[in-house]
Amino acid sequence: MPEPKIASFPAIRGALKFYQIASVITGVMLLLLVTEMVLKYTPIRLELFLGGSGGFLWFADVVEGAEGLESTGDGVNLSLGILIVHGWFYVVYLFACFRVWSLMRWPFLRFIMLALGGVVPFLSFFMELRVSRDIRKYLASREAKDASAGSETPTTASSTEGSR
Repeated sequence: MPEPKIASFPAIRGALKFYQIASVITGVMLLLLVTEMVLKYTPIRLELFLGGSGGFLWFADVVEGAEGLESTGDGVNLSLGILIVHGWFYVVYLFACFRVWSLMRWPFLRFIMLALGGVVPFLSFFMELRVSRDIRKYLASREAKDASAGSETPTTASSTEGSR
């Protein structure tokens, strides 16, 4: 597997920062989505609303209707908003995963693992820690290796020039 080029290290650092932010936001949104799903699809049968007849923030009952589950609330349905925001932000998260994966030149299976972070609750937090640690460790070791290789080359060149 080819290694990333030294010239791409600044881009890798930027992609890592973007990935870290995206993974935390996606993880939080996924936990909110799971909570919303539990509230709606278990015997609790509630949805969260903003404004309307119930006040600023309130829960409305979800009832069985002719077309399935129907909400009885009025106002802005925050449960639906959480679903939509998570879905769109998952696309941003996939872009962040793709960018890190392609810059690091990892195998495709690693991209699949990164992508699962936005679907499996809590996985994005663990993946973010592991990926950040792995990339920082790789960049540091590669820079140290190239610095030691780079410092040997000028020394050799200067000693050759001095003997002429």
